[in-house]
This record gives sequence, C-alpha cells and structure tokens, in this order.
Amino acid sequence: MKTKIFPIIASLISGVLLFSCGTKETPVDVDAIRTEAVKTHIASQTEVLVVLPTVTPTLTVEPSATPTVDMTATLETPAVANPCLKLLWLEDRSIPDGTPMKPNEVFTKTWYVQNSGGCAWAPGFTFVNVGGDPMRGKPLVLDKSVPVGAKREISIEMAVPSGIDGLIQSAWRMTDQDGNYFGDTLTVNITVGDVPTPTATATTAP
Repeated sequence: MKTKIFPIIASLISGVLLFSCGTKETPVDVDAIRTEAVKTHIASQTEVLVVLPTVTPTLTVEPSATPTVDMTATLETPAVANPCLKLLWLEDRSIPDGTPMKPNEVFTKTWYVQNSGGCAWAPGFTFVNVGGDPMRGKPLVLDKSVPVGAKREISIEMAVPSGIDGLIQSAWRMTDQDGNYFGDTLTVNITVGDVPTPTATATTAP
C-alpha cells in the first residue's frame, strides 16, 4: 500500500511547490499535504462499486403437441368360412364312443352328416384333423359336390397308437377351398388296454 501512497504525495508536493513559486506569501505545509494525500488514497480504496443487475434469460418451452390416437381403427379379424356353409352331425355309423381296441389295430371311423347350410360343398373341400391324436388318419378331399340338404357318410381309416393306454380321442372338421373351418366337429373316442371302471361308493347319511 505504501508504494501507492508515495506517488500521490509526490504529485501533490510538486504542485504545491510550483504554486508557491508564483505566490511567495503562503508557506508550504508538507504535513498537511501528506495527510490530504492519505485521505485521498483511502477514499479511492473505499469507493462503492455499483453492481449492475444481471439478467438471467428465461427459457420458454412451448408445449409439445399431444399425439392423437385414431380410435376408429379396426383390428383385422381372421378369415372365416362363408356363413352359408354348414355341416350337421347326425350319428356315428361305426366305432361308438368308448369302443375298446388293441394297440396298432386298424379301423374305419364313419360319421353320417348332412349339408344343413344354404351353399353346396364344392369339390376340393377337405375333411381334416383339428385336435387330439390323428391316429394315422389322412385328410379326406371331396371329389364331388354335395348339394344343399344332402346327407353323406364321411369315413376315415385309422390305426390305434402303440404304447398308449386309456382314452384316446381325435377331432375332425370340414374346411372350404381356402382352409376355413365350418360345421360341427366330429370326434373319435376309443379305449386301449385295461381301463378301470369307477365304482360307486355308498354313503350313509348322518
């Protein structure tokens, strides 16, 4: 701090000396000059700095548009057969449900059905397995048209699976030329091996 005061005092003394040379009536008070110089320096060190307010930019975020969902859109549904195509089961002509059979035994299952719809069954319609054990049965393809109201027998050759005991089931349906199912589901139910028959147990009322 002393290095800053001395230049100021020197400047003031020089100015006073120059002034005193022009006017000889007033003596120079060096101590007063030094005191004034110190006051000036202290005043310069205590000046209050005015801090300008800083402006913080405000970021304005525009709300994003909310996506709209078209609720009128419809989901695609699997193709179905023509509603006028129908098949009605009438009776089993062979192998009634529960028929006991042996492993590897070959048999022919025959159903008696009717075209109960409003459209004829065209050549190329196929009778196929849709569930259970096919028991080596193969799809049956119609080679002739079946008119409305006509009754027909549908037969499938099968064989009893080996290594399986108990109830064996197989389910079959008719399909149109595009593979769409229609009509009743026709089934085969046989028993293989010794199937225990449940016995009724008498209970006494309390």
